[in-house]
Amino acid sequence: MLSRRNKLLLFKLLSLFSVVRGYNILVITLAQYLASIYILSPNIPLQDVVLDLNLFLIVTASALVIASGYIINNFYDAEKDLINKPRKSMLDRLVSQRFKLTTYFILNFLAALAASYISFRAVLFFSAYIFGIWLYSHKLKRVPFLGNLVSATLAIAPFFVVFVYYKNFETVIFVHAVFLFLLILAREMIKDLENMAGDIAQNYKTIPILYGPKVSKLFIGFLVVLTLVPAFLLTQKFNVGYMYLYFYGCMALLLLFIILLWKSSGKKHYVWLHNILKFIIVAGVFSILLIDVDLVLNRIL
Repeated sequence: MLSRRNKLLLFKLLSLFSVVRGYNILVITLAQYLASIYILSPNIPLQDVVLDLNLFLIVTASALVIASGYIINNFYDAEKDLINKPRKSMLDRLVSQRFKLTTYFILNFLAALAASYISFRAVLFFSAYIFGIWLYSHKLKRVPFLGNLVSATLAIAPFFVVFVYYKNFETVIFVHAVFLFLLILAREMIKDLENMAGDIAQNYKTIPILYGPKVSKLFIGFLVVLTLVPAFLLTQKFNVGYMYLYFYGCMALLLLFIILLWKSSGKKHYVWLHNILKFIIVAGVFSILLIDVDLVLNRIL
């Protein structure tokens, strides 16, 4: 049996894991590696990509900055989350705000240190990334649509830095990036509908608060329709291996999403819509393996 002290320590570790959303960081880390192997450097041997020290440091620095970003976002949203996410908020509050800020600065320092082993340009990029996350959390997230736009841009930044590292400028990569960006942007706007109660209490000026849920749904529906375009192009114009199955499934789910969006009327419905988009994004990470099934099978066998 765990002692009371050990139980408290365990709960605090769970609280910190909840604050930094460790599960999201694991998915992003996996996505960076899979994108590097199957999309950005398909002609480089697998072993050379996996054992690339610079790529490891890029992924590590990205993970550290993202973790620190979740901490600073949690710090500024503490009061709002008490309304929107009461259960999660109670778990998060097991770790003091002072400890969160200390961890925030330590993680950013470690990220800069990791980047310094790559190049000075990497240090500049991750410094700008850290500042961008802080500015978004402190000010920009309260600005209608701009906050959503910046949030989606920050979300794809870890993939941008890997893209720049490999200097692969093929059109198919840009189409993948547009598909992901539009999905994330639609998800950010769904979150505004989901979190209206807390946003109103904290005087946030989001689109559903300023113009009403109906206008917000129009925006989201438009973004989802736009998302269908790169999804269709990736199945018809580019060689994505068996990943075309994923994109066909996406198009079917997104059409269902649009129908459910117009029928939605409360937080419970918005949470379901949010989860549909989240499922599509996470499934997309694992579906990267379908681009080259032979490579996967050869490594397994």
